[in-house]
Amino acid sequence: MADLLTHVLVGYCLGTALSIRVTWIRPAHVTMVMVGAALPDLAKIELVVSWRTMVSRFGVPWDWFALHTLGGTVVTVLLVSLLLEPKERWRVACLLAVGVASHHVFDVILLSRTGLSYPVFWPLTTYQPPAGGLFYSWDRWPAAVTGIAAFCLWRYRLRRENSPSPV
Repeated sequence: MADLLTHVLVGYCLGTALSIRVTWIRPAHVTMVMVGAALPDLAKIELVVSWRTMVSRFGVPWDWFALHTLGGTVVTVLLVSLLLEPKERWRVACLLAVGVASHHVFDVILLSRTGLSYPVFWPLTTYQPPAGGLFYSWDRWPAAVTGIAAFCLWRYRLRRENSPSPV
């Protein structure tokens, strides 16, 4: 779970940093960046419902891993944004895309046995970029570092909101 926690904390840090600079971004919008950072991990539904079950149930080729690629996350972001009222769709889609992009960046820099990352740009290409080799997905230190960064940003934003405004 350190991997998912790290993704969500990175989403929080990015959303909070954006909210400091962009006036229309509120705490609910920061939450959308965090949701976007977790969206590619919907592919882990494979642990509950196997691809074989999907193929036998619907009769079409299926692989949950597609949700963890660029094509799958673009479709997921578009579908999630359709659930919202029309005036918020574009903003929410952009915020979800920021979170999704951070997820893919952090997954590409993971250590892997082969030295290659996953085919992140599928369906455009099956090219697997070299893995960054920074940490394993089960390491706890990335969650600790991003947790500290999230805490610092939270305190900064809280202090900034509670300070008297200049006249």
